[in-house]
Amino acid sequence: MASRNRNTRIEPTFGGGSRDDDASVFFVGEDDRVVPAARKGKAAPTRKKAASGSTRRRASGNRSRSGKHKKRRGFFGLLRGGVYWTMVMGIWGGIAAAGLVAFYGAQMPAATTWAIPDRPPNVRIVAVNGQLVANRGMTGGEAVGLHEMSPFIPQAVMAIEDRRFHSHFGVDPIGLARAVVTNIAGARFSQGGSTLTQQLAKNLFLKPERTIERKVQEVLLALWLEQKYTKDQILEMYLNRVYFGSGAYGVEAASRRYFGKSARDVSLSEAALLAGLLKAPSRLSPARDPQAAEQRAQLVLAAMRDQDMIGDSQLATAMSTPAVRATAYWTGSEHYFADRIMEELPQLIGEVRQDIVVETTVDLVLQTYAEGSIRRLIDEEGKKHNVSQGALVSIDASGAVRAMVGGYDYATSQFDRASEARRQPGSAFKPFVFMAALEKGLFPDTVRNDAPIRIGKWAPRNYNEKYYGQVSLSTALSKSLNSVAVQLAQEVGASAIVEAAWRMGIESDLTPNLSIALGTSEVTPLELTAAYVPFANGGFRPDIHFVKRITTAGGEVLYQHRSTSGPRVVRPEIVGMMNAMMAETVSQGTARRAAFGWPAAGKTGTTQNSRDAWFVGYTANLTTGVWFGNDDGTATKNITGGSLPAAAWNDFMAAAHEGVPVANLPGNWNGRVLSQVEDILRAQPGTEHTASIDAPTPQADIGAQAQKPVGSIMDIILGN
Repeated sequence: MASRNRNTRIEPTFGGGSRDDDASVFFVGEDDRVVPAARKGKAAPTRKKAASGSTRRRASGNRSRSGKHKKRRGFFGLLRGGVYWTMVMGIWGGIAAAGLVAFYGAQMPAATTWAIPDRPPNVRIVAVNGQLVANRGMTGGEAVGLHEMSPFIPQAVMAIEDRRFHSHFGVDPIGLARAVVTNIAGARFSQGGSTLTQQLAKNLFLKPERTIERKVQEVLLALWLEQKYTKDQILEMYLNRVYFGSGAYGVEAASRRYFGKSARDVSLSEAALLAGLLKAPSRLSPARDPQAAEQRAQLVLAAMRDQDMIGDSQLATAMSTPAVRATAYWTGSEHYFADRIMEELPQLIGEVRQDIVVETTVDLVLQTYAEGSIRRLIDEEGKKHNVSQGALVSIDASGAVRAMVGGYDYATSQFDRASEARRQPGSAFKPFVFMAALEKGLFPDTVRNDAPIRIGKWAPRNYNEKYYGQVSLSTALSKSLNSVAVQLAQEVGASAIVEAAWRMGIESDLTPNLSIALGTSEVTPLELTAAYVPFANGGFRPDIHFVKRITTAGGEVLYQHRSTSGPRVVRPEIVGMMNAMMAETVSQGTARRAAFGWPAAGKTGTTQNSRDAWFVGYTANLTTGVWFGNDDGTATKNITGGSLPAAAWNDFMAAAHEGVPVANLPGNWNGRVLSQVEDILRAQPGTEHTASIDAPTPQADIGAQAQKPVGSIMDIILGN
């Protein structure tokens, strides 16, 4: 038996043949043995020496095939590993998401207490004929049913905001995944993947910040909304509450704001523009950038076509529609009126808790005339005379405000100069001085000396330093002579003048000094005009009002104005004399430019350095006051009450009285019978011509009484 070499191994063989016979030899390589690493390293050289060339080649081929197998095994191994870890991370991610939902959900009130908050109430303001003046309130528009509005609106919104609205359950996994991919690719948060239901949940219940907590709560609320309401109900709530920019909440407010029409009448191109605003209401607003709004609208139209909501011909027509250029803000002077209505509502009905309809006294035809007269004169004469603002108020004999313009342009300034700006009235205040004098026993033909006067260090002067000597009070008032007005103030006392002005309707604080005769105490155009109304209606001070009636959307009456004549504040004979005196102002005095063919009376006013220019005048039909000036009080270039204000008054009143039967002013007698009236007044025993005030006299129709002479003395003189 041959001795064995301890350093060699006898490889096992199976079957016959040599070791080189591939078919019969099963070769176990070094790598297949379970041998400690150290021994493997030692055994390797021995095996290599013993191996034949063919064996080395075979081993080399086996290693090559083994490498390919390793590569294949490595790829599939990585794939299997990736799937495995993805599943693991998905499970843990799901657990984490469930934990977040549970955590943030636990901080929310119980679902049984969730309820849709009431939509902010809308205030629909309408004119005397029922025509819409404005919508006010948080939404700025009334709620419109889904099947009432243009069908293009919901289609356009779904096409661009949530194309799978009718198929998802409140959360759109496909849209959410797409948003995630887009955000990752763009390395920024540009898309939220929110459905319309999620957006509604956010608008109704949540704050706008972008946090995980808010997103989780948004999803939970969206699921609740989908479970509780139908798709149509959700879409309708969304469209009536979502923000469309420029202060417009809901489709009705937005349609009125941008197109001047109801959401019921919106066209395809307009609906696309509205839907496009939802992405960025402020940036894409047609009031700010009409071209950007139009480009976005075309994307909406393309989306609608892709989803077969519209046809090719509709698309082509809508695409060719020019961009909408909305105004920068609400325009139209009627919004001054609407703002005033909103200020008065709390006093009339308290807090507004539901949609209401406010029936006002404004006549939109007269409002248009009023706005036109102010704007035209400023456009034509503004630069020349350095005047930038104007205001106009028109009130009928019953105290109803028929028109009110608070400035040149509501879009650029919402400050209401008609009811809020306090300015010196100048000589437009003089009628109260002369009325107080008549109530103390003087008459229109009472004579005073028009000459320079001095009271201490004060030396009031007439306009243009012109003096006329001996003049009647009627002439003094028609020519607006300052010296005579101050003399009368000395005679009757400043307190009597203040009392007369307050009695007639002035509400501002008045300083009882002699300079009040020249209109140095500030008033608003609204109250000054209101204080002239008793001259026009026969001596009664009516309740100045803007609202006739307020009802709920269902017709329940919440407020009704009571029509009364108001108390008598000036005796009829004084009214007649004042009307005769102020009629001269229009016919031959400082307001000749105001004459338009009707019996009319009034008074001009101009303050120091022509900072303010006024004309307040009236017919038996309307009392209208006009003011021109500058907000900062800078001087105009020599405008007077008899220039621009009288011209604007003429424009407005001529248009307002077109086709209206002519009516005389109360107590409108002429100079031939004036002396007879004075004689009768003086001859009546025990008659004291003082400022006594009768008790309120009920009148069924103040307008009718305003068109005829009033009082027993007038009845005697005129044979009535």
